[in-house]
This record gives sequence, C-alpha cells and structure tokens, in this order.
Amino acid sequence: MQTIAIPADTRAQFPDLIDGMHRLRASVFKERLEWDVKVVDGREVDDFDQLPATYILLLRGSSKVSGCARLLPASGATMLTRAFPQLLSAGKLEAHAAMIESSRFCVDTTIEEGRGEGSLHEATLTMLAAIIEWSMTHGYNEIVTATDVRFERILKRAGWPMRRLGEPTRIGNTIAVAGSLQADRASLERVRPAGAGSTFNLLHNAA
Repeated sequence: MQTIAIPADTRAQFPDLIDGMHRLRASVFKERLEWDVKVVDGREVDDFDQLPATYILLLRGSSKVSGCARLLPASGATMLTRAFPQLLSAGKLEAHAAMIESSRFCVDTTIEEGRGEGSLHEATLTMLAAIIEWSMTHGYNEIVTATDVRFERILKRAGWPMRRLGEPTRIGNTIAVAGSLQADRASLERVRPAGAGSTFNLLHNAA
C-alpha cells in the first residue's frame, strides 16, 4: 500500500484515481454505512468536490483506490461551516490559517493486505498518518472534521483522540460529532503503523 496526495491543480492528470475515489465513497457511505448521500452512476460526489481540495488516496498497486480523504483549508468553505454548523457549540468555526478540514474519510477494510493482529487495519492507520504528515508539511497544525461517534472511537483507539467542538447530534441514521485533532510529530508517531518507516516514505505528492 502507498498513499498519494493530489492537489486541486493536478486533479485532471489523475482521472482514473479520482474516479476510483468517488466509487469507493459510494460503496462505503451509501452501501455500507447507508448515509444520506447522493450517488450517480455508482459515484458519490458533492458540492465540496468543486472546491480546491487536496485528496489523500491510499492505493493498492498503482491504481486501486482503497482509501481516501478530502482536505480543505478551514478559512474557506467547509462541510462544518456550510453543511453541519449545528455540530459546533458556537454555531461557527473559529478558523485560523493553520487549520484544515478533513472530510469524506473512508477505507476499504475488507482488503486482506494489512490485516494483522492489531485492533485497527493498517490501511486505516496509514491514511491517518498520511493526513497528519501532509498537514504538517503544508503548515497546518490543527485538523477539524465532522464525523460520527463510531469513528471518534476509532481515532481514540489509534492514539489520536479528538477534542469535541460541540455535542453529538443525530443526522440521518448516525450520531454525528465535530472535533479537532492535532497535527504534530507526537500524533504522527502514535498513529503510523507499527514497524513502518518514516511516514514521509509513505506519502508521494502527485505535484
């Protein structure tokens, strides 16, 4: 497995990977989790994909997308501020230049590669480590997200506990919660897969 970061200005160079990401999102969010998301032709796409996001993708081989996340500067339009402000205790996000939002995180945990004796799949840990590393490399020290309480527990098990930004709220068929995560060296060391080398060897920028 390897991870790749695709900035907005290089997105057109990787149409197959971007398509694979949207198909994975449809499979995970619509089919497995049964979230209320729009799927067209087997692909989940929303309005925030039109913004200058960076995508972090987990690949098997060179082309099979097995994990993804979308990163957007918190100083601009984000899911927390536009779609889920009810998750924020103050009704708004106190954004700053070193804050980024992570959204649409998902991993295909049915893959056998990386399924060891640990409590979390290596694919999940690799994606978390890649998000932290990318954020640190690009000057971000805080990551905010809207997720559900199930994934909040996964983050805690990974050694990357989330600080809640509001009270859990039912949205559709899930209990959603907003939170903040540190992007620093200590978090990276706790999260990255056991026995893995430097996370910088895992993340390859497409730019």
